[in-house]
Amino acid sequence: MKQKQKISKKTEGKILKRDKPIPQSKLKIVEEIEELMETKKTILIASIKNIPNSQFQEITKKLRGKAIVKVPKKNLVLRVLEKKSKEEIIKLKNSINDSFAILFSDLDSFELAGELTKNQAPAKAKAGQESPKDIEIPAGPTDLLPGPAISELGALGIQIQIEGGKITIKQPKIIVKAGNKISESASSLLNKLNIKPFKVGFTPLCAFDTREKAFYSEIKIDREGILESLKQNYGKALAFAVEIGYYSKDTITFLIGKAGMHEKALKKLQNQSPKNKIEGENK
Repeated sequence: MKQKQKISKKTEGKILKRDKPIPQSKLKIVEEIEELMETKKTILIASIKNIPNSQFQEITKKLRGKAIVKVPKKNLVLRVLEKKSKEEIIKLKNSINDSFAILFSDLDSFELAGELTKNQAPAKAKAGQESPKDIEIPAGPTDLLPGPAISELGALGIQIQIEGGKITIKQPKIIVKAGNKISESASSLLNKLNIKPFKVGFTPLCAFDTREKAFYSEIKIDREGILESLKQNYGKALAFAVEIGYYSKDTITFLIGKAGMHEKALKKLQNQSPKNKIEGENK
């Protein structure tokens, strides 16, 4: 028979010893998060990576009255979410990383995401930073004077010419590919040209609507892109509406103009018809 393993009093004391109690400060944070998840319409996870503290405070200030911003430790949020494992809300944990904020609001998820996008500010490219997109130097005149800048531009494969005593870039050139790290030379040149290729601010990652029980995995808001798309679609729709003769306050001016051109064309054809020519000769 196997003998029972003896446990010394010293070891036994360690086994029976309880874990340290959870600090009241952490329990309070957990309770606050749980309450906000129960009472607010929208729960949004946002990335706050590379945001300077001063800008973080400024954005938080602008969001007052619109959203409550919390930056708790990851394990505290996960602890709260695990209690709600039967709901779609658990999907939020997949977007929680080491640089995140959790926002609670009565605004719609996309409306809140729009507020965050609106408060993003242009940012410089730092050496060693990984670029999320291609960085392009546009063609056109610059304020750079001929000198050391010529060799800097040449080292990055940028074609130039001198106009009016200053450097002009002949063709646009991508100097950093998406996913690559920004070199010292590229960062220096971008700063000299005052090009700020990035935007710094809260980046919406995902959200959960507690009223609709709906999870949104992609809530990126591109205001400029949406406006440009609306303009293009409006132009196409307007042209089509005029073509088929659909009248509205937007098309009526074009339809009247179109009718006037048709009238002139008909009169011209009428004057050129054989019948009119014969009648004109008889006169």
